[in-house]
Amino acid sequence: MPAPSFDYIVVGSGSAGGVIAARLSESGKHSVLCLEAGTETERYIWSRSPIGSAFMIQNPKVNWNDFSEPNPSHGNRPIHVAHGKILGGSSAMNGTLVNRGQKRDYDNWAQMGCTGWSFDELLPYFKKVENTRIGADKDRGRDGPITVTRYDKITPFFDLFIDSAKAAGLPYNDDYLGDTQEGVAMTQISVRKGRRNSTATQYLAPARKRPNLTIWGGAEALSLTFDGRRCTGLRLRRKGRVEEIRANREVIVCAGTINSPKLLELSGIGNPEVLLRHGIATVQALPGVGENLREHYGPQMKWRLNQSGISFANRGHGWRFLREILRYVTYGGGFIGQGIGGIRVCARSHEGVEEGDIQMVVNPFLVDVIGGKNGVGGKRRMSRVEAFFVTPQIQRPESAGSIHIKSADPSVPPAIDYRFLETENDVRVAVEGIRLARRIAGAAPLAPLIEQEMAPGPATQSDEDIVAFIRNTGTTSYHPAGTCKMGQDSLSVVDAELRVKGIAGLRVADASVMPVIVSGNTSIPTMMIGEKAAAMILADAERDRA
Repeated sequence: MPAPSFDYIVVGSGSAGGVIAARLSESGKHSVLCLEAGTETERYIWSRSPIGSAFMIQNPKVNWNDFSEPNPSHGNRPIHVAHGKILGGSSAMNGTLVNRGQKRDYDNWAQMGCTGWSFDELLPYFKKVENTRIGADKDRGRDGPITVTRYDKITPFFDLFIDSAKAAGLPYNDDYLGDTQEGVAMTQISVRKGRRNSTATQYLAPARKRPNLTIWGGAEALSLTFDGRRCTGLRLRRKGRVEEIRANREVIVCAGTINSPKLLELSGIGNPEVLLRHGIATVQALPGVGENLREHYGPQMKWRLNQSGISFANRGHGWRFLREILRYVTYGGGFIGQGIGGIRVCARSHEGVEEGDIQMVVNPFLVDVIGGKNGVGGKRRMSRVEAFFVTPQIQRPESAGSIHIKSADPSVPPAIDYRFLETENDVRVAVEGIRLARRIAGAAPLAPLIEQEMAPGPATQSDEDIVAFIRNTGTTSYHPAGTCKMGQDSLSVVDAELRVKGIAGLRVADASVMPVIVSGNTSIPTMMIGEKAAAMILADAERDRA
């Protein structure tokens, strides 16, 4: 029998793929197939609540659950790498934090040869994504699919921390997606009435009613197919069977920063030396595939409080937890409807920096992990200890790693080789992030309520000891980016239209195309990439039709 065919095949349903599949099917003119390797849907119970990410971050039902290679730059530890294996991808399991990054991030992309990707050119696509009452009309979207709200100040901790940050010299920022990110702010989240807004719920759920959109769950892409230098479709595994499908117009790879370079390499697109090691014939030599891996990395600093009721600790157990469940079920309130990371800080590491290069995520609770290995794989629960933690991170890391296949077998996870703190600037900014967090914790009104610094502890004072603490305990933010970078240099994989260089009928559209990582969370920027990609694809279709 002939292979099933569609005008467009979208590989992945995540922050970019879900957007693209919905937009391409909108006019009814094109047949669209959206593939999702995960078998769960938006009805998965923990995906509804923002706090549910704590229960999904290591759950193999909805998560690829990969691990990085050990490396001296992060204490020779394997680091857990979560990325979504569920309808909506990582947008259906992340912490719901909304942060586009700073304007200069995108202007820098344009200066690197990514024509059409300056902030002013991208702002209409950001606005197309969101629906919010926050901020000014010039900066924010008012009627997009993704609702953006603010974290609620549901304990005294939030004002205490904000006032201490102000005492330490940081301004309060009412809208960090406005003119500047700098300052301390209540986090903005993609949540409406306590319910997560993901591409599954806001883009694909309405779109799947269209007869021209087909969504296949449990469909894992194995390799792309070609006719010469044109991508014609792909091979996939679904319901225990390998089958081939064809794309009449294009395949758009939206498998994420981890799996997009993996799929290209399995298909013969990449560094010929890497492909040769695994017996894969080169279809198109692109040495940048899998290179340029960037991430936001930082340690958890922890402080114990000397009074109860300030943190979330007593809300996560016993009758108080039952009360929180009731609040959530009744009106979407309480911490269950809030997500993770209630306060964010953006600061400059020194006066010579024009814009913030340190970001902090602040949480009024600790998480206990029972069992597992290296804090991974065990049972997670909210700690009973009255405490809070702060994760300072370098917003624009210079250090870059790589992702490459370890086998020609698609079932084998790729080698994820993170590299952190490998430049003098990265080390300097990371150390200053620790010192700034300490200055905030040491300021009133928060300081008198702190019993002790639990991590790294008061004995860790020298730059060398601080760097060792960061290397040995740091974690990623689950913000991988850059492994199929856009641009014009020798390591770029896609052009400014997101077309894979040298191959017709094939694009990549997800966080892997970022030339450098944005100074914020990656989910909303990736949705923006999806909106822009869809607009470019549809414009090409109209030109061909004319």
